[in-house]
Amino acid sequence: MPSSTVENYLKHIYLQQQEQDDSLVPMGSLASTMGVAPGTATSMVKALAEAGLIEYEPRNGTRLTDNGKRLALNVLRRHRLVELFLVQILGLDWSEVHAEAEELEHAVSDKVLEKIDALLGHPRVDPHGDPIPSSKGTVDQSRLLSLASCGPSKTMRVARVLDQNPGFLRFIDGCGLTPGTSLTVESRSDDADTIMIQTESGTPVTIGSAAAEKILVETV
Repeated sequence: MPSSTVENYLKHIYLQQQEQDDSLVPMGSLASTMGVAPGTATSMVKALAEAGLIEYEPRNGTRLTDNGKRLALNVLRRHRLVELFLVQILGLDWSEVHAEAEELEHAVSDKVLEKIDALLGHPRVDPHGDPIPSSKGTVDQSRLLSLASCGPSKTMRVARVLDQNPGFLRFIDGCGLTPGTSLTVESRSDDADTIMIQTESGTPVTIGSAAAEKILVETV
């Protein structure tokens, strides 16, 4: 079984590739994400390349091989199922579970994970709306829109929250904009850079465009 450090590198390379449309992940960006010096990241990347888990181009960056992607998706599956278990079964707040799952994702066995999956009813998304990879390594690639790009008077549903900082999640929770919530964009203020939203509870909410960019929605 790969070490927790290897799993973390593979997971973060995968996530950065998703953000960059599967292009090479720059080494500086990877080192920053991992919180290590560039030289430390380069040493690990070279070891992962020798193990056949990534492709490494010294002056351009790195990307996962098929084997690396399979392992990365397995880590994400464990992480996201653990998050949902902590919320639905143990009753933890959704703003707390990301940090807990960062630790537990490396400890839970495949046998226990499949029991958790069955207990939760084989869910497709975690508490933040992130897709849970299947046991076969497939991921839902549904196209979602950012709330910031939505036109007025069209009913949408919150599908995913990209920023998992606890403070931001508590803010979104307080605004009533958690995944599954229906809403309508009422108006925009270019001068204030804000968006007024009508939620299904009937309460109008005003948020900044920067916050709205981090909230992904789908058509109802």
